[in-house]
Amino acid sequence: MAVSTSEKVKGGFTFRRGVHPPHRKSFSESRAIEQIQLPAGSEVVVPLSQHIGAPCSATVEAKQQVVVGQEVGSSDAFVSAPVHSPVNGTVKEIAPLPHPSGRKVLSVVITVGDEQPEPSIWRELPENCTIDSLENTTSEQIVDTIRQAGIVGQGGAAFPTAVKLVQNQQKPVDTILLNGCECEPYLTSDQRLMIEAAGPMLLGLQLAVKAAGAQKGIIAIEDNKPDAINTVFKLIKDIDNLQLAICRTKYPQGGERQLINAVLGRVVPTGGLPLDVGVVVINAGTASAIAWACIEKRPCYERIVTVTGAGIKNPGNFRVPVGMMLSDLLEHCGGLTDDAEKVLLGGPMMGPAAARLDLPILKGTSGITVLSKAEVVENKEVACIRCGRCVDHCPLNLVPTRIAHAVKARDLETAEDYDLAACIECGCCTYVCPSKIPLIQYLRSGKSMIARKKQQVKSK
Repeated sequence: MAVSTSEKVKGGFTFRRGVHPPHRKSFSESRAIEQIQLPAGSEVVVPLSQHIGAPCSATVEAKQQVVVGQEVGSSDAFVSAPVHSPVNGTVKEIAPLPHPSGRKVLSVVITVGDEQPEPSIWRELPENCTIDSLENTTSEQIVDTIRQAGIVGQGGAAFPTAVKLVQNQQKPVDTILLNGCECEPYLTSDQRLMIEAAGPMLLGLQLAVKAAGAQKGIIAIEDNKPDAINTVFKLIKDIDNLQLAICRTKYPQGGERQLINAVLGRVVPTGGLPLDVGVVVINAGTASAIAWACIEKRPCYERIVTVTGAGIKNPGNFRVPVGMMLSDLLEHCGGLTDDAEKVLLGGPMMGPAAARLDLPILKGTSGITVLSKAEVVENKEVACIRCGRCVDHCPLNLVPTRIAHAVKARDLETAEDYDLAACIECGCCTYVCPSKIPLIQYLRSGKSMIARKKQQVKSK
């Protein structure tokens, strides 16, 4: 039974505070997704830790032949996700290698073989795949398939998706919120996915709804993406348990806490999870991966990555094998421009700078932003003028300057008293600070210091 447009689509959703940085999405938003095929003889580096939780142990050995989708690492831990080979090839070595986190992580190095399968036809669902197929599977089967496929959140956090969706009788879920906001400037991978592959994404959302035992799914999209909004609406207008929420464009609208509050009016408690308020949030790319895992038994060995910015010659959106080297991806895009200044692993608000280019693309790598010299401004930090802008714009209503001062003084107890743990590291405070204080760096350092302190206490 079809429902009315007013019930299917609601708009004007937003949250308090936040900022409005320039979108800068014109570099890549019109570029269709391109499938990348790696040449024979090239190498991929597949880290055995690409997610929040326990790292995997290698399930292959050096000189062993592997094929696309073959498991190369796994763990028995509940919060973990297996990793798979993205190519046909030969395992060259298993060794600790540079990781985007800045650490060295045990990784499986695979040399790409001469014969590779044809690129996956992912834009359209198989003809025999309809919504009716949802009736032929159970929630347990869906969760198990997601776990075996190694699917993690593709919005950046990389939390194992199966753990999110397994039913918890003490904390029942009523809503799955699909995050299609993509509020980070420059990035457009989710936007292109919603335009080109909305079918798999929506099927993945429905599978997630069934897996979690929820009643409905809501697709949240910012109003600066009209093409994506129109495409999604045409596909959901006759599906009873899916709705579309059009959100006002503001950063960080795509943050879980902000999105849940904006769309559903619920507040996730500090230190809590969306599960505590009956919600699970999944990313657009994650939903698509769920569909392909359940329909074709395809593991999560590739993802869509935006390569953008004035510092790259040919920006675009690419379906990239997980483990492809950052340097190879940049070369595929024509290389850096003469005035390229900084490479970010993500967008400019939350993405850390890459200290080197011999790093692998991970399941959680949503974009690479290359800034030119003109886009990078060297600011000198001066004393805080107590203007309160960081407080006015913080979406969590924190007092970033006081937390930063406490961290600088190594007063971690005070930093915790001011709710450092609640910080989502969105960077709004740094963005608006007239004194150019790198507040977000201080807050991140404080979190690391507290984590080390707790680890030392635990190990005693």
